[in-house]
Amino acid sequence: MKLVTFIHNDKTRVGAAVDGFVVDGKNNTKIPATMLEFLNAGPGVLEAMQQQIDSGEGRIPLDQVKLLAPVPRPGKYLAISLNYADHIGETGLEKPEYPSFFTKQGTCVIGHGDAIHRPKVSDKLDYEGELAFVIGKRCRHVPVDKAHQVIAGFTIANDVSVRDWQIRSPTFTLGKSFDTHGPLGPWLVTSDEISDPHNLDIKTWIDDELRQNSNTRHMIFNCYEMIAYLSQAMTLEPGDVIATGTPAGVGVKMKPRGYMLPGQTARIEIEGIGALVNPVIEEPDGTAFIDSQ
Repeated sequence: MKLVTFIHNDKTRVGAAVDGFVVDGKNNTKIPATMLEFLNAGPGVLEAMQQQIDSGEGRIPLDQVKLLAPVPRPGKYLAISLNYADHIGETGLEKPEYPSFFTKQGTCVIGHGDAIHRPKVSDKLDYEGELAFVIGKRCRHVPVDKAHQVIAGFTIANDVSVRDWQIRSPTFTLGKSFDTHGPLGPWLVTSDEISDPHNLDIKTWIDDELRQNSNTRHMIFNCYEMIAYLSQAMTLEPGDVIATGTPAGVGVKMKPRGYMLPGQTARIEIEGIGALVNPVIEEPDGTAFIDSQ
């Protein structure tokens, strides 16, 4: 099942993408209006969504809705660094002994089709195509062999990075958290449709140029090991997003540098999920504000 968060007629709801349509769950009282509520509702809610799909009712053409990130504001957005051997090779750094995580702030998240802003303060705007997964069960101290049980599903992430701001801090947080620098989507593919998340082709294009071309089997730490490691330190909760690292081919390591430019389009495609596409624009004027309330 491909779960979506979408806007139609100015209302935000949860549905499922099926054959060029979004199946709207609004008429089924068992289907919550938000993805966080959906993920917290337990396994019965998937049955309710399947019933809605099977009914053939509530179908809206996909081009008539606005897709948001599947989880528009995750409680935690964690991302692992240096998790593909070829990417480590292009950086010249050592293979990490332990998984190394940083956070992306929830305000950076945007959906499929939304514009990535090249910020006013830097032109070193880079892409990182990544598989991401979303936690579906509250958990702590999860062993590796049970970690698959807590994954609600998989989506695509572009870990957009402002490279000069990234290296200003060993935590990476500022350079990874600019507004619009967390594209996720286009949907959340439930775990039952991904038989092996560690054998998926992953590709990133900038316009028509293929920049990254790899497979998730080249991860150093797999999804289940990440969950086991993180859950030793913190409670993971439904809606938390974890991005699993990027393969070689990032713009900062190209000669000349291959930073994203306004007018270009970033497209990340992962086997079994689909494609996340976002145009790049200059940060618009008028983004400075102070809320009056």
